[in-house]
Amino acid sequence: MIETSFLITAFATLFVVIDPPGLVPLFIALTRGMSAERRRAMALRACIIAACLLLMFGLAGEAILGFIGISMPAFRIAGGILLFLTALDMLFERRTQRREGQQAEPDHDPSVFPLATPLIAGPGAIASVILLVGESGPGWAGTAAVMGLMLGMIAVTYLFLLASPPLERMLGRTGTIVITRLLGMLLAALSVQFVIDGITGTGLIG
Repeated sequence: MIETSFLITAFATLFVVIDPPGLVPLFIALTRGMSAERRRAMALRACIIAACLLLMFGLAGEAILGFIGISMPAFRIAGGILLFLTALDMLFERRTQRREGQQAEPDHDPSVFPLATPLIAGPGAIASVILLVGESGPGWAGTAAVMGLMLGMIAVTYLFLLASPPLERMLGRTGTIVITRLLGMLLAALSVQFVIDGITGTGLIG
């Protein structure tokens, strides 16, 4: 029997780490200029891919990373570097200039990177799922409970992403540009934190 306190803790952990409300402005910035239908498709694809990734790591855990010789700190550092490159695009409006100036980026698809990973199924979410499965106790009941909570949180994330178009209309073009620049800076800081956490996890610094 899974304790209710553990389920509440697991739910709160996943909500804080994945942060569905915080993904909304990032989703707006990454999909600006796209139609509502294409945005829905992007959101659904990102959530499905993120759910598959978290399921895979939740069920196989550290065995996957260990098998290919990758530690969790190394995974955090790599995710941080990739996220930093995306933050640079947001800060200097490179993505917007390409889309608006050339109309030559019809295949631009942020659903896999950076939406599915590392924004939804990032190092923090993967580490949290692995940790929660380990704390759920022996047997498959605890694992199933954690996986169920994770899938529920992905569904919540999808609903938040669907609510992004009204928010963008409320902000307008200027407001969206300002938010994009601000979030680019915050995303850069988050990516640096990923790298710092990864280096700390290696024991190289205290």
